[in-house]
Amino acid sequence: MKKIAVFCGSSLGFNEIYRNDAIELGSYFAENNIGLVYGGGKIGMMGILADTMLNKNGKVIGVIPGLLRHEEVAHNSITEMIVTKTMSKRKVKISKLVDGYIALPGGFGTLDEIFEALTLNQLGIEQKPIGILNTNGFFNPLIEQLNLMVKEGYLKQSNKEMLLVSESVKDLFLKMYNYKAPDLSKVINKIVK
Repeated sequence: MKKIAVFCGSSLGFNEIYRNDAIELGSYFAENNIGLVYGGGKIGMMGILADTMLNKNGKVIGVIPGLLRHEEVAHNSITEMIVTKTMSKRKVKISKLVDGYIALPGGFGTLDEIFEALTLNQLGIEQKPIGILNTNGFFNPLIEQLNLMVKEGYLKQSNKEMLLVSESVKDLFLKMYNYKAPDLSKVINKIVK
């Protein structure tokens, strides 16, 4: 994988462990020559991740909508900054740039972006690995919600399994490198007919 999108918070949260995992992830990217594509911010988890990579001479591409590009939010020292007109166009641009996705702890925006990536994979529009770095069990309630969706018939188990989860950066990447997209030809044929 040459470039990976990372979705994460514009705040640091209350526990130092989240910051530490952002640093570990950024270090892994830089050491393995993986380019970071992210929201373009200089604050919170986004800023820690970008700064870690820049300090290790990693390539960092920010994609930010014009409405968020204020002096106090946009990271002015990254390798490349792409400004889009809307949040929707930002997602499309990120999708075109990357080979996979990872979510770190964050808020609504993080969930929105990771679920859009999952939906694109579910529909067969993309076939890219999607991972969650489950630092400190942050995503455990979300994973339980997905289990409930399967149990109640709103999500197929095979689609749930598209989401790769680990508490370890190295283990998450192992899962991402070994990811095989499900065969969606039967689903697509039903939709087309």
